Amino acid sequence: MGRLYLIQDKEEVDRRRKLCDPSLVIEVWQDLYAGEVAWLGDDAARRVAYSEKRERRPAGLFWLGESSKLALDGVGEPLPFLLALDERSVPIYYGPRLTDIESLPGEESLRARVLSAHGIAVQWVTYNQFGERNNYQPSSPIDPTFYLRRPRGQAAHLWRLFRTKREAISFITEYFSKDPEALEWGQGVPGENFEHLVQHFGAKG
Repeated sequence: MGRLYLIQDKEEVDRRRKLCDPSLVIEVWQDLYAGEVAWLGDDAARRVAYSEKRERRPAGLFWLGESSKLALDGVGEPLPFLLALDERSVPIYYGPRLTDIESLPGEESLRARVLSAHGIAVQWVTYNQFGERNNYQPSSPIDPTFYLRRPRGQAAHLWRLFRTKREAISFITEYFSKDPEALEWGQGVPGENFEHLVQHFGAKG
């Protein structure tokens, strides 16, 4: 399984992008909340937390997936990263009504987008439990409901990220109570919240 990476040097990413094969899709998502990261415990514990009290770095922080990092690594030394998460720690639920598969975003890009808004899991919600298409206008980049599709894809896909496990279970219980697979998925979300996710599933770069 692949990993999701937290990086800091966007200038280097942009430089390397120009050297990569133009046919490669390299998706990098800016962290919408965090400034600097602070490590908790020793290296063996592999724990990291975001510090709200620290001054924001001008370059910011960014999330990307395994294939994007491999592409960037192919034109230089391995790109340094602050944190790596196993992609399985950020689960996706599609449900039984999934359509327009050719327009679905890549899973690593979707997961990186979720992490950029400090989500821990995400569900496909383009259609509701009655089979009707949801119409939604996100209010801001940190809105938990957002649109994302594959580059050059034709169909818009709507997603609902969850920032806590309790939120995921509550949402699914309210809107997908007749879907036992969804209920089981919600119970199986590994992270309790974003801080728990990075502390317990993150590996230091």
